[in-house]
Amino acid sequence: MTYRAIYAYVWDIVERGVGDVIAEVKDIGFNTITLAGAYHAGKFLRPRGTGGKVYFPEDGTVYFRPDLSRYGRIKPVPNHILDDHDVFAELTEAGGIAVNAWMVLLHNTRLGEAYPDATVENAFGDRLIYALCPSNPAARELAVALCRDVTDRYPVMGLSIETPGFLPSVHGYHHEFNLVKPNRWLDNQLGLCFCEHCRAGAKAAGIDCEGLRAQVRAGVESYLASDIDLPDDMADAMWLADTRTGGEMGAFLAWRCTVVTSLVAEIRAAVRKDAAVAIIPSVARPTGGAWYEGTDLEALAAAAGTIEACFYEPSAARVLADAWDVKRRVGNAGAIRGIMRASHPDLNSAAEVAAAVSGLHKAGIDDIAFYNYGFYRPRSFEWLRVALAGT
Repeated sequence: MTYRAIYAYVWDIVERGVGDVIAEVKDIGFNTITLAGAYHAGKFLRPRGTGGKVYFPEDGTVYFRPDLSRYGRIKPVPNHILDDHDVFAELTEAGGIAVNAWMVLLHNTRLGEAYPDATVENAFGDRLIYALCPSNPAARELAVALCRDVTDRYPVMGLSIETPGFLPSVHGYHHEFNLVKPNRWLDNQLGLCFCEHCRAGAKAAGIDCEGLRAQVRAGVESYLASDIDLPDDMADAMWLADTRTGGEMGAFLAWRCTVVTSLVAEIRAAVRKDAAVAIIPSVARPTGGAWYEGTDLEALAAAAGTIEACFYEPSAARVLADAWDVKRRVGNAGAIRGIMRASHPDLNSAAEVAAAVSGLHKAGIDDIAFYNYGFYRPRSFEWLRVALAGT
């Protein structure tokens, strides 16, 4: 079956009703609802919301009924909506449309605050509480258990897994604030994890992780003590130089990819065998920047089976450029899906949506999804109806 999915949140489906949502999205041309099963937080504007226009979800909860006996030290927190509605059960029992579980794994501030020792630790010993570390055994156990639990408890077609890796320092907290001009060099240095598990793993791989941590700390200290603000192009060049000529930095970043790939392989081995596993590789734009998070696209495609790339771009031309790059990186290692947004700030006209869908089809990428059901104004659904009918 060609994957034509609409991403959705549980609260939007509860508000409109399972039957009405299924009928609506099928009429537009979708055959799958990719439903958030584990999610972080946000402030969401809902143009068609009938129970209010702004929604604040509970941070770091799950939207399926977990079997807590399956989990180790870190256990998921069920969302309060489950008191009245199990939307995964309601959708799968209703039939007529496939249900895919969207699992945000290691981006979880609620659990990071409860278990700070399981989070990313930067070169200064600061804990990034929104990011559980994929080197940490308890965080890995949670990630695997979440994926196994949801596929065992519900007849979902598969999983779309987000944030299985190392989050960057500028992603994820609700009110990030500083009076230093941000740049890629500084942001990337501050986001590197030097927790005890990363240090031990890197040392076992022959990397001088303690020396690298001291180097990163000294560089950031020097920069913050100076009166310099790096222009964007200079910061990009300096970060690239550090990764290529900085001795241990390149080896450390490559080693991080093995950590994330091995976690994904554990998940694939643990979940229901007939459940598809797709990896949403990165918060970076374009997708090629995913390597910072420990994402080797070819290796992850081989481990999971599918890369589901976020082609979040403001034009069809940029979507197709990113898709070309993802295809060459993945090669024959696995399948490719694409996620797009049919609205501001991305594909903001009927012509752009249609060109992106048809262009991906011509490029051999027919499995596509759109984010997100609750965020769209009516015109976006009309654009999607036309674009999907064209392929």
